[in-house]
Amino acid sequence: MITVQALLLQAGADLRAAGIDGSDARALLAHVLSVPRDRLVLMGPDEVNAEDQARFAAALAERLRRRPVSKIIGTRLFWGRSFVVTEDVLDPRPETESLIAEALAGPTPDRILDLGAGTGCIPLTLLAEWPEATAVACDISNAALAVAAQNAAALDLTDRITFLPSDWFARVEGVFDLITSNPPYISEAEMAELSPEVHNHDPHLALTPGGDGLSPYRVLAQGALTHLKPGGRILVEIGWRQGPDVASIFADAGLANIRVLPDMDGRDRVVSAVFAG
Repeated sequence: MITVQALLLQAGADLRAAGIDGSDARALLAHVLSVPRDRLVLMGPDEVNAEDQARFAAALAERLRRRPVSKIIGTRLFWGRSFVVTEDVLDPRPETESLIAEALAGPTPDRILDLGAGTGCIPLTLLAEWPEATAVACDISNAALAVAAQNAAALDLTDRITFLPSDWFARVEGVFDLITSNPPYISEAEMAELSPEVHNHDPHLALTPGGDGLSPYRVLAQGALTHLKPGGRILVEIGWRQGPDVASIFADAGLANIRVLPDMDGRDRVVSAVFAG
């Protein structure tokens, strides 16, 4: 007989021996058994049947090959909601919640534009928090837009969001109260420093624009001048060393009230600006 507790102890040891957080075993087993993670504590003495053991072993083997937990179980929690995650989209990260927090601290918009939507975690979270708002979400990847549409349906937000295949602002029409983006910002030199979980499992199109990693911010700054209403805001995620550079790009474009904001670890993560009109 193999119990839940025995499986977790052995799997945790295997993960730690490979330099991986042993607590990932809990996430994988909870997924296999279709129970909340905290339920596993109470299930410690319970026997795990052969079929579930095999499924858990397969999931553990994937994690030991450095596939992220979210890509194994197919979902990631973001701002308290579950989002479908596939190999076609960037894995939502806690740091991006800093952008959500800053957006919600400001005025409620009527229309939101999100560029580089990926899973749709940014615009869909904002729509869920702002019941009267609508959004347009753009991505150059049709596969990513399909994932975002799936998440919109799961959250019952399909009727309030339009998905648009677009290279940044190329197909965007009209003006908005709020523009958001988590663009690819990792420099070409930094790509080699990424963990296998990121480098091998997040689409490179969503990770890096090449060069110094700053080119998307120049496009976003210029587009904001055309697609923001007077007084409208733009909020972008940045790499933790890019604050001064992105702030300078926004200032050179003529945006106002520029602020560089930290994430939960105190590192620069979001740049906020306003189009004065």
